[in-house]
Amino acid sequence: MNKQTELAKRIIVALDVGDKEEAFRLVKLLEQTEIFKIGLKLFTLEGPTLFSKMKALRKKIFLDLKLHDIPNTVAEAVKSGVRHGVQMMTLHASGGGEMLARAVEVAASEAEKEKTARPLLLAVTILTSLKDQELKEIGMKDNVEAQVLRLAELARKEGMDGVVCSPQEIEIVRREIGQDFIIVVPGIRPSWAAAQDQKRIMTPSQAIQKGADYLVVGRPIIEASSPQKAFFKILEELNRSSNNPGSENSS
Repeated sequence: MNKQTELAKRIIVALDVGDKEEAFRLVKLLEQTEIFKIGLKLFTLEGPTLFSKMKALRKKIFLDLKLHDIPNTVAEAVKSGVRHGVQMMTLHASGGGEMLARAVEVAASEAEKEKTARPLLLAVTILTSLKDQELKEIGMKDNVEAQVLRLAELARKEGMDGVVCSPQEIEIVRREIGQDFIIVVPGIRPSWAAAQDQKRIMTPSQAIQKGADYLVVGRPIIEASSPQKAFFKILEELNRSSNNPGSENSS
């Protein structure tokens, strides 16, 4: 497998679109994309019927519902995700240790029962739309970085596979939590794309250089006049950066 193919596997395309027809049009267009994110918008519109078609197209599913409820309810939702064959799922780390631990336990037992691979369970730390001021408004005294690290440590302790955090927290999570902890990063905006409602953003090559494992990219690809060209433009940037480490300003 060549380097460009490996880099393509690290780009998760967010299917934040209005219906399943548009979603599957994009999936078929983006042949080199392996993982697609199904979030609240599309899941609420179309439900789990999406999963069978995605599997038929041999694509991996990142189910990004950011589960946050009492432990038993979240465990049952995780169990359903396993049965539907999703490869990645998100849970809010702020749901607490018991909730995370139950999800890990149920994912493993249900995968064994179904004779399938256990999905990667990812703890959402702090949403990329939030900054220090917003945390204060909801009663969190720590700044974003400190809160992200606290939640990442909790997630690791309870057996989660990794976290979702903004690009600005990649380095501290990687340094403090370790190299084998998966870091998935939204808030990725190529230099040619607008920031829109994301506040803690970074370019794709900067995020990879800092230690991200996967990049979640939505609007810069799905709203482009040519989604294929936009995807390959990001891939070319990553390829160029990997051949010339440090060539892009890492600030």
